[in-house]
Amino acid sequence: MTTPHMTSRRRMLAYAAGLAGLAAVAQVPGGWTDSSPALPSSPFTLGVASGDPRPDGVVLWTRLAPQPLADDGFGGMPRTPVPVRWEVAEDDGMRKVVRRGVATARPELAHAVHVEVRGLRPGRAYWYRFTAGSDDSPVGRTKTAPDPRRAVPVSFAFASCQAWDAGFYTAYRDMAGQDLDLVAHLGDYIYENGIGATGGKRGTSLSPAHGELVQTLSQYRLRHSLVGTDPDLQAARAAAPWVFTLDDHDVEDNWGADRSPTGATPENFLRRRAAAFRAFYENNPMRPSALPVGPDMAMHHRVGYGRLATFFVLDARQFRSPIDIGARLDPSRTMLGEEQERWLLKELAGSSSTWNLLANQVMMFQLDRLTDPGLQQLNPDSWDGYAAARERLWAGIAERRVSNPVALTGDAHVNCAAELKADFADPGSPNVGVEFVGTSITSGGDGSDSTPGGQEWLAANPHLKFFNSQRGYVRCRADADTLTTDYVVVDKVTTAGGAASVRRSFVVESGRPALQDM
Repeated sequence: MTTPHMTSRRRMLAYAAGLAGLAAVAQVPGGWTDSSPALPSSPFTLGVASGDPRPDGVVLWTRLAPQPLADDGFGGMPRTPVPVRWEVAEDDGMRKVVRRGVATARPELAHAVHVEVRGLRPGRAYWYRFTAGSDDSPVGRTKTAPDPRRAVPVSFAFASCQAWDAGFYTAYRDMAGQDLDLVAHLGDYIYENGIGATGGKRGTSLSPAHGELVQTLSQYRLRHSLVGTDPDLQAARAAAPWVFTLDDHDVEDNWGADRSPTGATPENFLRRRAAAFRAFYENNPMRPSALPVGPDMAMHHRVGYGRLATFFVLDARQFRSPIDIGARLDPSRTMLGEEQERWLLKELAGSSSTWNLLANQVMMFQLDRLTDPGLQQLNPDSWDGYAAARERLWAGIAERRVSNPVALTGDAHVNCAAELKADFADPGSPNVGVEFVGTSITSGGDGSDSTPGGQEWLAANPHLKFFNSQRGYVRCRADADTLTTDYVVVDKVTTAGGAASVRRSFVVESGRPALQDM
């Protein structure tokens, strides 16, 4: 039987099917033909970025937008294709060019360019730039993944939750100065709320278009453009390759699967999700194979880093069961969906990496947020709302004897470090892994070293070893014996000029899933 919901989804997929072929024609073979239309100013106002590194190549990205805050979301570009030249070099002066080509920036994708570069050497830095007409982009730095046979230490960072109007992206300024192999963004790259005419804490004059709730493709494009103009974010994106997953605010607060928490019809929500996914792809360095088809986008994937580390990028939004804290112990409920869960366990079983890192949106460890000893308060939007699915996942990981599983998590706007238990009800239960939860870049304002109730959380959750509610990001280094994690915090984000410092550091020894202070 065909339901109205199925009909709506089919209609959405049919509407977007023609876009699927755009990825295949993003790169144009042949020589450089300067047929660019005249533009009012440099089109590289959103900077450059790279992503999804492999041993032989990376994805290069830019988006042409001479007027990035044009209300229609097209960045001041004409509705015509534009040829864009790209170059990859072995030096930051772009003298030793090793790869070059021409891509087409198309209006159907808001003049975004995604170039899959191959034929590079593993485990080394490269520099790249784009040219449109007579304008050159800034030069970006990227790095390929190591040879899968080599045990090369890996330095990486992860971040999430960057509400533009909540403050300044000070943490990214610090991140850009680190010598990182990879950055993982764990979601809430944008927020869908309306922003006032003065730009919140930024004090930037904005047009009325920014004050509306973000729901349409032009609105999502405009919000990504607003976020993308930030110079500190641009610097961090140009300093190392990134990988991405998305979370709720990238579409709508607390959405899951095909459902809107605000009661929108499935058809209207899927239309909104399709717009959000499309703009997310257009504005980030993702492989053309990730181009959404209607309301569906392939997000979960693995990124290998030599013999030492593999990142498993998860999608805890598209396939989850409806939020229902009362059904948290129901084994039929799922956070990842059956297909993704099978994929993850199969990939983990076959992994020979020393460190297996789960890039995950929402908190995995159990967190009792109440001081009342007679009553738990669990977050239904986190893995606590899907406890049976969490137990099934970690039992599968233990059964497969996966080496050093570590969860890297965003969403919560707090820093937490926790040991993952086989049974959270039993403090003496063995550890099955560890989790590092990173705070927000700006969301929640300046924050503080702790919050009312923070000490009570630590006391009520003996597996929780660290809690802090400042803003910042998390920096890690994995080698053959240890995973070292630094919680980098900034003292303020609601005004410019904040200072970054390391608030707490932990070491995890290979083969011992426990948190140790540095």
